Amino acid sequence: MKKPLILQSDFGTADGAVSAMYGVAYGVSEALNISDLTHEIPQYDIWEASYRLIQTVSYWPEGSVFVSVVDPGVGSTRRSIVVQTKNGQYIVTPDNGTLTHVKRIVGLEKARVIDESVNRLPNSGESYTFHGRDIYAYTGARLAAGIITFEEVGPEVPAESVIELPVVEATYDGEKASGTIDVLDVRFGSLWTNIPRELFKNLGVSHGGRVEISIENETRTLYKNILVYAKSFADVYVGEPLVYVNSLDCMAVAINQGNFSRAYNVGTGTNWRITIRKAPRIIYDD
Repeated sequence: MKKPLILQSDFGTADGAVSAMYGVAYGVSEALNISDLTHEIPQYDIWEASYRLIQTVSYWPEGSVFVSVVDPGVGSTRRSIVVQTKNGQYIVTPDNGTLTHVKRIVGLEKARVIDESVNRLPNSGESYTFHGRDIYAYTGARLAAGIITFEEVGPEVPAESVIELPVVEATYDGEKASGTIDVLDVRFGSLWTNIPRELFKNLGVSHGGRVEISIENETRTLYKNILVYAKSFADVYVGEPLVYVNSLDCMAVAINQGNFSRAYNVGTGTNWRITIRKAPRIIYDD
């Protein structure tokens, strides 16, 4: 039985790159069911590629095959791999950190290096700049179509050897929860942090309560305010900021019907730190 094939890249859709990947996959089997995760990853942004995978992978059926191509090292000695997650999905990708969040949060069962002598688009051996088409889309399609098994991808390597990007762990020190702003809810500009809801619960704040948040970029504080901890956006006025639990069960910051990132020039990555503490009652209660 053929499995879903899901594509992700930083190619955009302004030219024919993504269409070429589709063409290669359908050349393997016209019966494939191909979907797009996104092709709007910022150029070369491996961190965001990793985050979009963890946002999505676990919701797809066992056996689904993801192809993720954000590959600033194309043509270098970095490995081309396929991994099997603990939940049974497969991810075809360069081994460059793209699997950071899936490895840490879901877990990797096994990993194999792609044998390019077998799993490479025929007559593409002289091309070194479009591995997304020639190796990843081709191998992913063969795996999804059942033409090859996972074992036929290539030699097995330890799952522990799969490369991870540096990560700053969220912490709780008895007074405040601290973490990083990992990524944006792109269309709406909400800030998605790496602070899990379970860690936030240590603050003892219920829905409707208030928290003090502070956002820093290295040594400079860019934003500090008292916000409502809301169950949903409807709990606050239009234009009012709030803290809420996002779809990954982590804490997020937003403006109701606004764009928090744009309003306060807040970016993402491990150098963007956020601290959340319970707001002192004297500040908001009379």
